[in-house]
Amino acid sequence: MRIVSDPKQMQEISIDLRYERKTVGFVPTMGFFHQGHTSLMEYARERADVVVVSLFVNPAQFGPNEDLDRYPRDLDHDREVAASAGVDILFTPDPAAMYAPDASTFVTVEGVSAGLCGASRPTHFRGVATVVTKLFMLVNPTFAVFGEKDRQQLAVISRMVRDLNIPVAVVGRPIVREADGLALSSRNVFLSREERDQAPWINKALEAGAALAASGIRDVKTILAAARDILAAYAPLGAVDYLEAVDPESMQPVETAAGPVVLAAAVQFSRARLIDNRLALPPHEA
Repeated sequence: MRIVSDPKQMQEISIDLRYERKTVGFVPTMGFFHQGHTSLMEYARERADVVVVSLFVNPAQFGPNEDLDRYPRDLDHDREVAASAGVDILFTPDPAAMYAPDASTFVTVEGVSAGLCGASRPTHFRGVATVVTKLFMLVNPTFAVFGEKDRQQLAVISRMVRDLNIPVAVVGRPIVREADGLALSSRNVFLSREERDQAPWINKALEAGAALAASGIRDVKTILAAARDILAAYAPLGAVDYLEAVDPESMQPVETAAGPVVLAAAVQFSRARLIDNRLALPPHEA
């Protein structure tokens, strides 16, 4: 596995790969790899001639008083995991190399980024869209793989690629979970033992809401109330940032579950903000 830290060098490599007509699969990450990350790498490995993984804790997507400085990092571990997953190039740029001191150009995807995480983290998706655009220009991938745990991010990137005619196929892959249903996340390491015991109830609450939709209940208020009651009863250490039902593509709130609906939640524990979602389907599609 080759490790590249210079953006210019990464771009030169990508130009050579395209000249050689290689299929390039790309997995953008912030590191501290877990099985969710490796599932994306393995998916790319099965379908690409060359697999590139970026490891970059992007300062532009963190707001004031968020966890940029304490976001978990373990480069040695990540190198081993990436190599074991068959990654060809691990791209590890430094923030100073990615952003000039006077950088003033940003990518904003309106509408789809406004609610859910965008409501409480107003500059987050601007940072995500900007860095992913830069990474796409440096890596020049054939396709890029994202996890569905952050379904809003996936929707933002998909819309950005469509609107800007970026020639990259965006692929979403299912959430990888612990045996008790907790979605894998690098931030799970910040949970206390008691919080860790309660955190799986985020998924269970969303599952319960999806089950109501599958049973024929269309009223979103009823579905969300049931999920909220479960969180209040079984995850009292977590403060609900949002619990909403949204359209899978526009990420806009819906009032009825007449078709596929994403049930999405963000819960703040003492040192970790966790997100999760479930696709709820009506009876004729479940």
